Amino acid sequence: MDYNPSRTMFTLNAPSTAKEVKVRLYDSCSASRPSQTISLKRIGVNRWAGTARGDMNGKYYTFDMGRGECPGPFAKAVGVNGKRAAVIDLKTTDPDGWADDVRPSIATPSDLVVYEMHHRDFSIHPSSKSQYPGKFLALTEPRNLWYLNTLGINAVQIMPSFDYATVDESHLEEPQYNWGYDPLNYNVPEGSYSTDATDPATRIREFKLMVQALHSAGIRVILDVVYNHCMNIEQSNFQLTFPDYYFRMASHLKGAPGDASTKGGRYANASGCDNETASEQPLMREFMLESVRYWVEEYHIDGFRFDLMGIHDMETMRQIRSMLDSIDPSITIYGEGWAANPPAIDNDICAMKASTYKMKGIGAFADEMRDAIRGPFADDTKPAYLAGMAGHEESIKFGLVGGIRHDGVDMNKVNYSKVAWAAEPSQHVSYVSCHDDMSLVDRLRASIPDIKDDELIRLDKLAQTLVFTSQGIPFLWAGEEVLRDKKGVRNSYNSPDSINQIDWNNLQKHPDVFMYYKGLIEMRRNHKAFRMGSAELVRRNMQFLPTPDCVIAFTLNGEAVGDSWKRIVCIMNSNRKAATITIPEGRYTIVCRNGMINLQGFAHTSRSKVRVAAQSAMILASIV
Repeated sequence: MDYNPSRTMFTLNAPSTAKEVKVRLYDSCSASRPSQTISLKRIGVNRWAGTARGDMNGKYYTFDMGRGECPGPFAKAVGVNGKRAAVIDLKTTDPDGWADDVRPSIATPSDLVVYEMHHRDFSIHPSSKSQYPGKFLALTEPRNLWYLNTLGINAVQIMPSFDYATVDESHLEEPQYNWGYDPLNYNVPEGSYSTDATDPATRIREFKLMVQALHSAGIRVILDVVYNHCMNIEQSNFQLTFPDYYFRMASHLKGAPGDASTKGGRYANASGCDNETASEQPLMREFMLESVRYWVEEYHIDGFRFDLMGIHDMETMRQIRSMLDSIDPSITIYGEGWAANPPAIDNDICAMKASTYKMKGIGAFADEMRDAIRGPFADDTKPAYLAGMAGHEESIKFGLVGGIRHDGVDMNKVNYSKVAWAAEPSQHVSYVSCHDDMSLVDRLRASIPDIKDDELIRLDKLAQTLVFTSQGIPFLWAGEEVLRDKKGVRNSYNSPDSINQIDWNNLQKHPDVFMYYKGLIEMRRNHKAFRMGSAELVRRNMQFLPTPDCVIAFTLNGEAVGDSWKRIVCIMNSNRKAATITIPEGRYTIVCRNGMINLQGFAHTSRSKVRVAAQSAMILASIV
């Protein structure tokens, strides 16, 4: 839809063989009959267009080619529940000062500290004291911006914020919850997060206000995008306008149609949601490119997290990276380098984690480090390094170097990957928990029977120390810094607020945990040695020390990267007893010990051996 006050042009990708393609215009979102119907004309291969004369601002429209009405794949504004698109002058949705909105700068993706949040989780609990609980505008409130700045993060990854299907926007007085991985309209903000889902302009303006406020606070906005599947096929905008074009067929899979990944159906199912989109198809690739560009240009988005990125083909991801480079090379791309089931294209062309090194400027989540720290995703009760189990050290070391080739890592002992998959450390997203799993607190309770609170807190801090001293991009799930839990629920995609909400009263109960996380982030921000940003710099200036089981120790040559800490020694001990470790000779300041961080130092030492308390980290810095 291309609007100006004298005419509105409608364009649609639909089969050239279609008998007719129409646009139906409505005076309101709920009008039972169209006020005008326009027949589109074919203007090229699989391309149709038509024009409505006069000022259509405020009208609603649908496309109809005989299969049912829909807003079309690229609706920019919609009415309640996204069933009809809206004609809108997007300039009227810009907040004051929007033209002057500036993207916070970073030198390398390794400078990011990513904070993943769900709008409702973050601000729905009464303890949040938000004026706009569960809304975009909660992230414009000074109190919340102050909190994020105090913690020290510089990027929020907002969970799906496009218009999704499973929350009824016409009954928001009723508690409803969903993560949002059920796309309906990919290029329109979700109405349930706005203060008025019935007004197409409100959700757009409030999303922009949110981005503007975060930018003013020095915080980037990364959007979680879900191009790999739709809520369902038959009611999708793709299927209703170009049948069977945008989706892969199960016949492409070996063993189809009885293959387990297809559930015996007609369509491939790498997403686990009974469909998978075909990014290799020219019009789907074009859609993804245009959609990403639109979010950057219209909404000033600073980065993208691709859900099940392994379903997409690498060429599409490379083209997206190239397109974003032409706008701003600092715009971030990373994603899940896997699929729920085998995609219906050759695995060699899929954007899987193992092929990350082939996709310059695109990162992937690192399950090697995650599972080695706390235990495998497939078994919530199985522990790992945090429980004092030996054998996981090399997998964690692989994460610490940022997933690159490093002589100090024995890849034969790394879980899942026997070859380094990142060309640069900034392609490695380092994390121990996210929305799609148990919280770290729940996982510790499930995997270490009878764990007491003091031990849980020690191990929680130790886990995040590994994440924040990694050379990759550190990723933190919102609320972990206040010991968030989900009452043991793992897949809480539609669980009620009582499960998903963050209880901010925990901040008062466990201030030492928050201060430890804050200290880790501040240490990383202030010291370049923890985020060198280059594989060669990491290989030359990060070395591992000999240690006993369940102890990991390494040195960083800060002087080589201009750090005021000339040499840094990091030691992590998950044993239930103290460990004595030999370190390089020198005079050090101890900045982390016994679950506390003080960047000015707790004490000085010149000893060649240091004693690291049980289930804790010690970090020493030399400034001379």
